[in-house]
This record gives sequence, C-alpha cells and structure tokens, in this order.
Amino acid sequence: MTAFLFPGQASQFVGMGADLYSEFASARRLFDEADEVLGTRLTSICFEGPIEALTQTAVTQPAVFVHSCAAAQLLQEQGLVPSHVAGHSLGEYSALVAAGAISFSKALELVRERGRLMQHAGELEPGKMAAIIGMDDDSVKALCAEVSAEGDVVPANFNAPGQVVVSGTAAAVDELAKVAPGRGAKRVIELTVSGAFHSKLMAPAAAQMEAFIAEAELRAPQVPIITNVSAGPIDDVSQLRAHLIAQITSPVRWTETLSYLAGAGVNRALEVGPGAVLKGMARRAKPAPEVQTAGTAEEIPKAVAWVQDCAQDQATPQGETPKGEENG
Repeated sequence: MTAFLFPGQASQFVGMGADLYSEFASARRLFDEADEVLGTRLTSICFEGPIEALTQTAVTQPAVFVHSCAAAQLLQEQGLVPSHVAGHSLGEYSALVAAGAISFSKALELVRERGRLMQHAGELEPGKMAAIIGMDDDSVKALCAEVSAEGDVVPANFNAPGQVVVSGTAAAVDELAKVAPGRGAKRVIELTVSGAFHSKLMAPAAAQMEAFIAEAELRAPQVPIITNVSAGPIDDVSQLRAHLIAQITSPVRWTETLSYLAGAGVNRALEVGPGAVLKGMARRAKPAPEVQTAGTAEEIPKAVAWVQDCAQDQATPQGETPKGEENG
C-alpha cells in the first residue's frame, strides 16, 4: 500500500512549483486558480521570490499547500490512488484535498486564514521554536515541564526518534536550550519561524479559525486520513473539524503517524510537495514506510514508476518470472 504524505511549513524554496506550472496544464490551472482566490500573485513569489516574502507565514502556507495539491493531482492523473493520507501540520489541509474531504478552493481559503492568523498571533505574542536533537520524546516532555510548569515551552513536533521541536515564549525556549545539552541533547537548533507554532501562544489563531472551519463544507474522506492530533485515522466530519482547530495549539505526532501507517500495512509513501523533509524523518523512524519524493516534474514520473515497480514485485510470487520477461 502507498500513502501520500504532505509537507508543512519550512519546505518552501524560491522556484517551487515553477517546473510543474510550465510543463503540466492541470498544475497551471491550480496555480492560476490560487492567484484568483487569494487575489495576489502567489505564483510570482513562489517562482521568483524574494525569499523574505516567501518565508512570511501568511505566504508560506498557501504556497506549500498549492504546490502539494498540484503534485498530488498529477500523481492521481497517472493512476496513483493513495491507500492513506497524512500531512505534517499545514500539510493536513493538502491531505484533506487528496482524500476528497474538501475542495481545493475552500481548503485554500482556510489555509489563507490559517497563515494570516498564525502570523498575527506570532506578532502579538512573539515566541520561538527550537529543534532538540538526540533526546527521546519523554525526556523532552519532562524537560519542558521542568523548565516551565505553566506550559511556556512545550513539545510542538514529534518528528522522529531523537528529533523533537519545542515551542513557546522566547525566555522559556532559551532556558531549555541552555539546560538540554546537560540532559542528553546533542544539538539545539533555533528555527527561523514567525511564531511559537503548536503552543498556547497560537490560541488566538485557533479561536478565530474555529468560525472559518465551522462554515467550510467538509465531507467524509474517501481514504483514511491520519490526523496530527490523533496519529490515527479519522473519518467523522465533526471530529475532523475539531482536529483542524486543535492542531494549531497541539503537537504534531508525526513519529506515531509513521508507526501507525507501517502497522496498517503501508510499506511505501510519497512525499507530495516541495522538499524532502518528511523523507528524512522517515529514515530515522522505525517502523515507518519507505518514502520517495514527488514534488518536481522530474520526481513525479520516477515516483509513479517506483510505486508501479513495487506493486509488480509484490504481485509476482518469489522465484517466478513476470510474464513477458521470460526472454529478456
């Protein structure tokens, strides 16, 4: 079985999606529709930058979403239907589109508001995020609780074994960064972000997103979607709405998501969208599906061939020569 995995913020780069736009009419239509829905030239920023504009949360989130949806549509046009979908933070919206739970245009409107509100929340209450490398999940949880009993710093992303991102007020994150090396952390890397995502500092954004999500037309997904909040499949529409709100202030349980997929029989996955962040995470996680990237005009046909070859190998009994290949 093959899952589609969708990246979140921090996967963006100048030039993202430009090759898809130039080579595929369906991708061009999605990017053009995005410009119309947003009332801005998102395509220009994606393709030409500057990077300072592209890394603004209000721009980054729609950019990554549109690129991911364009890549997913190209894969589906070539006959690939995912057995499961999951998205890292923002990527959950791309996953919902791929699962048929929401339209592209409506999801884009939600992503626009999400990015705008999260950026504004970060401006109202500035915070920080940092990656803690080399400590296990429970140790990071305990250290966060020790540094701040009030939840001023919390685990935000459980990305892979030995890689947990924390988020919170600048003072609390700085304090944790000082203490962590003495508790087993190999490195502490401060992230370049515009706010303390997946922490209580995002509560104003979550509260305001509730009304937008309540009004959006959602349908039961056609394939299982593994949400960040549950790290398991959710098909009830009311629960999906609740999880989309909760994930703004809740941790991304990505390690558990990969483990769930592997346990459900998903042995391969495609990272659908810009970059290769999720592929790197999967390499460090066990159990986890094998991941290949599918975000560029060059990668997409290779990804399709890889999935088809894997399916052929599984369909052919061991020791039996596939039909049509007996004589080379």
